[in-house]
Amino acid sequence: MSRKPNPVDPSASPLHLFGFALRRSRGEIPLVEVGRETHTDWSRIARWERGECLPHADSVQRLDGFLRADGFLIALHRAVAELARLQAVAKTETSNRDESDMMERRRLLQMAVAGIGFGAISPGDEPVRRLFDLAMNGEPRSNEDWNLACADHLYALRTRPPAQVAADLLIDLMALRRQIETATPADVTELQRVTAALATVHANALTRLGEHGAALRWWRTARQSADASGDLELMLCVLATETGHGLYGQRAPEAVLQLTQNAQQIAGSRPSLGLALATCSQAKAFALLSRHEEARRALDVTRDLLAADPPGASIMPGYWRAGQLAYGECMIYAGTGDESAHLQAREVALASTRDNQYLAMIQLHTALCVILNGGVDEGVRLAATVMGDIRPEASSAMTTETARWVLRAVPREQRERPAVGEFRELLALRLTAST
Repeated sequence: MSRKPNPVDPSASPLHLFGFALRRSRGEIPLVEVGRETHTDWSRIARWERGECLPHADSVQRLDGFLRADGFLIALHRAVAELARLQAVAKTETSNRDESDMMERRRLLQMAVAGIGFGAISPGDEPVRRLFDLAMNGEPRSNEDWNLACADHLYALRTRPPAQVAADLLIDLMALRRQIETATPADVTELQRVTAALATVHANALTRLGEHGAALRWWRTARQSADASGDLELMLCVLATETGHGLYGQRAPEAVLQLTQNAQQIAGSRPSLGLALATCSQAKAFALLSRHEEARRALDVTRDLLAADPPGASIMPGYWRAGQLAYGECMIYAGTGDESAHLQAREVALASTRDNQYLAMIQLHTALCVILNGGVDEGVRLAATVMGDIRPEASSAMTTETARWVLRAVPREQRERPAVGEFRELLALRLTAST
């Protein structure tokens, strides 16, 4: 009973996916205790966790309640049961579906189970059948329709919970992949640009969810698609946004610096929006490494590059031109304790973003600046208030990582202050709730 259970591969099958979720929800609670509280033999729960079979809906309801999964296990069970039903139907449909269609269904199933990362599986009630219907049976869309889809998903990213964004995006990414496979060579180039844009938004949403492994794979897809399209500016913009998001627990700051240097080498000396954004990410990485003079110099270069009004990627322009200079200034000046410069940049940053997540992160930068100027209690209380007031659509791993930066700024000799301890406990609770 005390032996550590073997790991479960959530991508092995829908049953393994549910087993992974159940084990993750159980945490450190002993199987015997879960069985006792849910009136279920603990050995049956162990089988469910190993992906050997799927429990009845009534059992899942009791497990969800005891483990405080807030309906997630119930919704996932419903989706997995539907996937299992589709698999059973696929095995029996031999008269009206040829082998290529069967292979396509299996490929889409694998994407549905493994492609978006475990934490991005939506706890909503949308049937999985809709995902298959849209991906398999939808008519090819025009370039105008795909550009509108990019704008719609970008709006969702800024205003809705990231799990919902990632789940909705997967439907369009699957449909887009199928359209590329049947498109003429003349149409493929534009569809690759669309793939780069949507994969970028998807990787962004996964980063907000803290699903860093899946996010890195989608950043790679975005870069490869931009490269395949032959659009250099788009590829630079994708690489720049990848480096910026890498600073929030996804990559070491040193690795991000290397990626920004790679982007600068690709861009050359010609002014471009991608080069400016990569240099801005470089400034932020320097700030996180407390290399403040280098951060300010990189920020000055970014400002000069943007002043030239360089061309940017034509697809999804509202994403690339989203006020990163003002946000970078706000962050970097806060990290140096330059209160006057920070407050001035903060006003511009608040006015230039419509993203709920960034509104919270900008306020956390203010808390950081207060701490660096000696107001430890005031700063951590402000940060605690910001984190406590975050709405679901603004809650993300990026806000939590920013709050951790604030906590690390507290001088070592003051980390036992009551207000600091309360903030530390608040962050610990948020981290526990997200795992």
